[in-house]
Amino acid sequence: MLTTTAAFGGYSVRDTDEALAFYRDVLGVDAREAPMGVELHVTGGAPIFLYGKNDHEPASFTVLNFEVPDIDAAAEELAAAGVELLRYEGLHQDERGIARGREAGYGPDIAWFADPSGNVLSILRS
Repeated sequence: MLTTTAAFGGYSVRDTDEALAFYRDVLGVDAREAPMGVELHVTGGAPIFLYGKNDHEPASFTVLNFEVPDIDAAAEELAAAGVELLRYEGLHQDERGIARGREAGYGPDIAWFADPSGNVLSILRS
């Protein structure tokens, strides 16, 4: 059995200064400079670590989900901050870009957007 003292998640970004500004100033996340990158403190648990990578390639999947109490209000807040929601063919997103899974009985209401490095993030209401 692996003996651990803690665990945390992380993913790469192309520029840590750009990431810090986006997560802190645009999204309003508690984002802090760290010795080797950026720490996101979003749940009161372990931080999420963002590290710079010169040859960064964004993942083809969602790397971070933000659970929100009101997805419509969250989508409006993102739009007001200049963040555009992503559109995916076949996911039956509404005119705002929100996939209404709760109404259809197949999952959460969810919408996706990208950080400046192209990493896919989401807002969701389960």
